Amino acid sequence: MWLRKQSSAFAVSVFLLAGCQSGDLANLSTFGDSAASNDDLSKVAYYPDDELLQLARVQFKEKNYGQAYAIYKRAVEVYPKDPVAWIGYSASADMIGRFDNADIGYKRLARMIPNRPEYLNNVGYSYMLRGNLVSARRYFLKAYDIDPSNQTTANNLELLRNSTSFANRG
Repeated sequence: MWLRKQSSAFAVSVFLLAGCQSGDLANLSTFGDSAASNDDLSKVAYYPDDELLQLARVQFKEKNYGQAYAIYKRAVEVYPKDPVAWIGYSASADMIGRFDNADIGYKRLARMIPNRPEYLNNVGYSYMLRGNLVSARRYFLKAYDIDPSNQTTANNLELLRNSTSFANRG
């Protein structure tokens, strides 16, 4: 009796396995559906309602600059004419020390928004991070001249003043 149950169970399992085989195993994913269902869709050109920019802003605010940089990099590919994407890309590149990429973004922004205090302030901050305090001051003062009420620029000028007062840059 036991042998007959085992034999019938084996026959059922062979039958089920034979029913699962579809012929071309190379086009199956690990779950049995087509391999195309597991394709990486992150390169799809459509992003609803600035989703990338929102994700990148959150990462930047959380000081996850590497993540922010990666998302902003994708954003400038998707939105190549969006200055918000470029300013985020450049700022996050600065924060991870990728000044070469920050410079690419700032050159692009110089053609888009050359006299905006946000742009001038960010370029100044980039120079300050690099230790070029003279250029940083020049950009901070340009931003301050355009918008003296901009608290970020005022804070950066104070930070710069403290940098020159307490650090030996000689």
